[in-house]
Amino acid sequence: METIKAYFALTKPRVIELLLVAAIPAMLQASRGTVDLWLILGTLIGGWAGAGAANTFNMVADYDIDMKMGRTRARPLVRAKITKTKAAIFAWVLLVISVLWLWLLMDSPLAAAFILLTNWFYVFIYTKWLKRRTWQNVIWGGAAGCMPVLIGWAVIRAHAPDEEPDRWWQAIVMFLIIFFWTPPHTWALAMKYRDDYAKAQVPMLPVVAKPVEVTRKILAYTWVTVLVSFLLIPATSWIYLIGSIVSGAAFIIMAGGLHAGVARGEEVKPLKLFILSNNYLAVLFLALSVDAVIGWTTIGEMVL
Repeated sequence: METIKAYFALTKPRVIELLLVAAIPAMLQASRGTVDLWLILGTLIGGWAGAGAANTFNMVADYDIDMKMGRTRARPLVRAKITKTKAAIFAWVLLVISVLWLWLLMDSPLAAAFILLTNWFYVFIYTKWLKRRTWQNVIWGGAAGCMPVLIGWAVIRAHAPDEEPDRWWQAIVMFLIIFFWTPPHTWALAMKYRDDYAKAQVPMLPVVAKPVEVTRKILAYTWVTVLVSFLLIPATSWIYLIGSIVSGAAFIIMAGGLHAGVARGEEVKPLKLFILSNNYLAVLFLALSVDAVIGWTTIGEMVL
């Protein structure tokens, strides 16, 4: 049982939960007004395996860093519960299962290709290159975490009638929401664990920049995230409209408060913003999911 738990921990289940939360609203919006539970469940299973593979590869590649950071010393490889070789084999097995599952069972070669792209990008571009060389690591590396939206959309569109428009622009907007959300979310956590990252020589923004510069960028990216989320309003009803405005306002107010506190030289708690950023994305995508399932007339249709 301890070994099973260790393998499960390699997949970073909490991170996967967040990724799957992004895939579900995308799939519901792609088939607005209808719900295909099998396609959603099947995609989540294939997506879980793909994300688990990426996270396991990440732990193998980051072994040296994880040994130096207090936040990651409990990970299975650091505690020698699993060898790096066995972890790598486990990751490859998960990746193959994910690709075959999405390609053959979900009938979406495009979704399978997205899984391969995600793993390659997350491991080689983010983990092995960006993370160790530049403070912009989470800006560009965060693109890997946006891919579940495209994977879910690809599966739904693969089973949609030929005459129905794909509306890929909506998937791209959701991709961008997560893309711009990732930096303030990650930087808030990095502010809390700045010394850990410095010890491991990982050039996260809080390590290489003054706190006021960090919070200024957090606030800027928070504004962009919220503004981008408004681009979906024409394709949704008032449910998403209200959800995006209320959750966005809370996100901006919290980020603004963090920046103001740092600028005044006060002691701040960036972890609160980290937690709120999770809640922001959850509320935003929950509103989108409910809106899509109900399928009321969209604001864009009402205006036109």
